[in-house]
Amino acid sequence: MKNGDDFLNFLPCDLSIKILTALEGPSDLVRITAVSRNWRHFVIRHGLCKHLSLQMFPQLSRVDRVNELGGSTKGHAGAGSSNFMEWEALEREHRAYAFLARCCLSTTAGDCISEAIIASSTDNYPEESICNTLEPRDRVARTASYWSSKGQKNPAMPETLTYRLIADLCVVTEIKIRPFQAYFQFGYPIYSAKSVRFRMGHIKYADESCQDSGTDRFAWTYTSQEFEMAQVSSSSWFPFALIYLIDLSLSLLQSDPVILPAFIAYTE
Repeated sequence: MKNGDDFLNFLPCDLSIKILTALEGPSDLVRITAVSRNWRHFVIRHGLCKHLSLQMFPQLSRVDRVNELGGSTKGHAGAGSSNFMEWEALEREHRAYAFLARCCLSTTAGDCISEAIIASSTDNYPEESICNTLEPRDRVARTASYWSSKGQKNPAMPETLTYRLIADLCVVTEIKIRPFQAYFQFGYPIYSAKSVRFRMGHIKYADESCQDSGTDRFAWTYTSQEFEMAQVSSSSWFPFALIYLIDLSLSLLQSDPVILPAFIAYTE
């Protein structure tokens, strides 16, 4: 900028946007917002961080909403009261997409469940523990590997499995569930839920443990539709485009007592 002149003040808006979106990534946009207040306002006002993030990661276009925990409520100092909420929304969107893009650049494909936290009930613990659902094989060391619920007197009462995700941000593109076929029983019966649905959320209070019983310790920020389970021993795949942040737990709710050998969520 010769003699302190700012090219944003001289170039047409469309050309300035074209120049800035030619940068390598949203992290560069974040850096240039520190150049001056004018540059920061220009980048945020035109949603350039979101534009560049979607250009790099088209799958982010399917993000339904972003819940920002502990986000700043400080508004734009130069904005009038009528523009306060609009500017706050633009700043929040800028922060969200900058964070999403940065995490996507560091995310690798693979299993995004780090551990099984708790099951609403277990028939024979630890032999039929929820931990068995993270083992893709139906037998380990010649022993059947599955989780079995105790069952409920009320068939409308769901069974719940809760897991911790592996990272602060996970892009869940599909969830795989395979019902257990009891190869040791006559007729090889298949034990499967009639339907499943999925919830995403986080621990309500930082000093609480995931291992504490009950799901009331979690704040659920997303609940899926109900999916019917195919009554076969092969895997059922449920496509998703979910992006969840910090302290996340994934909960599988089942409509019937069930024996489940494998529950794996994958990232892409």
